[in-house]
Amino acid sequence: MSTEAKPQMKFCTTREAAEMLGVSLKTAQLWSESGLLEAWRTEGGHRRIYRDSVQRLLVESGGARPSMVEEAEAEPTRSLSILVAEDDDNLRKLYSMQLRTWSMAPKVMVVPTGFEALLEIGRHAPDLLITDLRMPEMDGFRMLRILRNVEELNQMRIVVVSGLDREEIAANGGVPEDVVVFPKPIPFVALEQLAASIAAVKLANLKV
Repeated sequence: MSTEAKPQMKFCTTREAAEMLGVSLKTAQLWSESGLLEAWRTEGGHRRIYRDSVQRLLVESGGARPSMVEEAEAEPTRSLSILVAEDDDNLRKLYSMQLRTWSMAPKVMVVPTGFEALLEIGRHAPDLLITDLRMPEMDGFRMLRILRNVEELNQMRIVVVSGLDREEIAANGGVPEDVVVFPKPIPFVALEQLAASIAAVKLANLKV
């Protein structure tokens, strides 16, 4: 499609898209950059988002949702929240069953892709994100780069559990320095220890 033809199509500004989705401007920008919202830029550098893309995301996400910024700044709950992004169906079931047995009784959400992880983070920023790196639609490498560009999410702890070795991870651009990397098979004991330390810090902060 030519650049001249694009303005004739139905589009909206990022702010308008944010209002339609019920999210912050920052979240709409992030979803646009990640491809969740289909967008293009004018010659002046302004982002324009296709309304059909907004409507499609509304349908897929079940309607408007709180923004990343609002959730990140909201009063925290005592329960530890964990989001897992893993494309293997058997491993998702294993995560779901195992994590719910942990002593801190975390709230657990399991999704199969990086795209769906971003949607869930838009709904509620978890205390801990556990993610694979090789996933369809959007891999973990790209998802992590996007997330670490959102200042409001810097407090969210991120752990990678991957079958890739260090050389393969480095060849794909690596992961942010503050991200812990564990090899597969899933090290549930180490993950529970890390989750327990996060839960303890969270509880201590709530008592302050």
